[in-house]
Amino acid sequence: MGSPESLDSKHFNHLNPEDLRTKAYKAVDFIADYYKNIESYPVGSQAQPGYLKNRLPETPPDTPELLDTILKDVQNDLIPGITHWLSPNFYGYFPASVSSAAFIGEILCTGFNANVFKWVASPAVTELEMVVMDWLGVMLKLPKRFMISGSGGGVVHSTTSEAILSTVVAARDRVLNEIGIENIGKLVVYGSDQTHSTYKKACKIAGIHPCNIRSIPTSVEDEFALKPDSLRKIIEADVKEGRVPLFLCVTVGTTSTTALDPVKDLAEVANKYNIWVHVDGAYGGNACICPEYRPFLDGVEKVDSLSLSPHKWLLCYAECCCMWVKNPNLIVNALGTNPEYLKNEHSESGSVVSYMDWQVGTSRRFRALRLWFVLRSYGVANLQNHIRSDVQMAITFERLVKSDVRFEIVVPRRFSLVCFRLKQLNGFDSGYTESLNKKLLERVNSTGRVYLTHTVVAGIYMLRFVVGATLTEERHVINAWEVIKEMANTIVNEF
Repeated sequence: MGSPESLDSKHFNHLNPEDLRTKAYKAVDFIADYYKNIESYPVGSQAQPGYLKNRLPETPPDTPELLDTILKDVQNDLIPGITHWLSPNFYGYFPASVSSAAFIGEILCTGFNANVFKWVASPAVTELEMVVMDWLGVMLKLPKRFMISGSGGGVVHSTTSEAILSTVVAARDRVLNEIGIENIGKLVVYGSDQTHSTYKKACKIAGIHPCNIRSIPTSVEDEFALKPDSLRKIIEADVKEGRVPLFLCVTVGTTSTTALDPVKDLAEVANKYNIWVHVDGAYGGNACICPEYRPFLDGVEKVDSLSLSPHKWLLCYAECCCMWVKNPNLIVNALGTNPEYLKNEHSESGSVVSYMDWQVGTSRRFRALRLWFVLRSYGVANLQNHIRSDVQMAITFERLVKSDVRFEIVVPRRFSLVCFRLKQLNGFDSGYTESLNKKLLERVNSTGRVYLTHTVVAGIYMLRFVVGATLTEERHVINAWEVIKEMANTIVNEF
């Protein structure tokens, strides 16, 4: 490697427009080829822990390396360690959907590099976010009280974790302003045993004592939805003991099984105790742009906030979570800061929105740009059809599972997730059945041809098959079932 003294600083131009143009073309070609050839890679990474350390130098280079050399290392060293979420054969977790439109939006977002803490830092960034959030609110048929054009408003966070944390903090401060901060130990929050794990994390960060985070049991008989009567009984017991009910997280499409908590009925219970109600629709909420799924949000007028993640199902790439609140002032009062060095005429007048006060951090990217490009490039009708197409492919897979007597559907399919497993065989206990399904998952994923994940609910180990990768077609779903059957044949014979 050369020494720093050997470099000619006059030739070190970090941002030469023509150099950028050339290299950006190469990078786009690289990604386009990656998408084109993505089926040639094993879906799940076959790498072992620590594999990359042995492939890369121990120290960074002293002198520049060519882009072609770096991209070659990406191909040879990094791609083998990537699980290909965009593969049409990826059916694990929840989807991370993408599109050409969002890709272009992300390029522009990165290119502008706008760091928007206040309106004045880039007015277009703030105002486009306001417009796009109202657009999506209209698509979801949200009440006017959630819109910027009404008395509420929406903001684009990076993840649901941030949306939940900001609303818990706002709810906390609203109550502590009335009862005194010395009573923070009395605050109690509520969710079901199916509520996402990030909810407990957010509550602990907000200062809620872990023993006051209620995880209310659900049952297979109720399809793992939170029952209003169960919530009411827990709240009444807490009030009787002198505790203060604070926050309820209602989920539209839980992570394990896409269970649907009844928004309206739960909100009515919570409203009697002045509990902040947040609806987490990270995955399932996206489907509610379709009229046939909108009833899952019935009663939303009774809640305080709602979030969903277009990066899961509306083609927006990762880190795009949309949150609406009825009373933004409660968020701003809890999270707002106003240091002298950020003061300006427009913000001080209260005539503009400062989104830095709607989130945990100060800096923020031009996140709304991707969503704006998606909405304009495809339109509402095509996005609805995209949701319906994924659901139809899930129905195809569900029918295939039902056609094989060795398998069973564990919970009803609601969106594009199918929860299934090999049945418990006569003469064998549930532990044997779990081992059988664990082995099936391991075998299927080891082929590199398909990637699934699992969950355990009410003690039942099950496999999760989620349709949602942008490139998936019905032929991929059928082929995935063939792989599953092939691996099941070998396992059943072994056992």
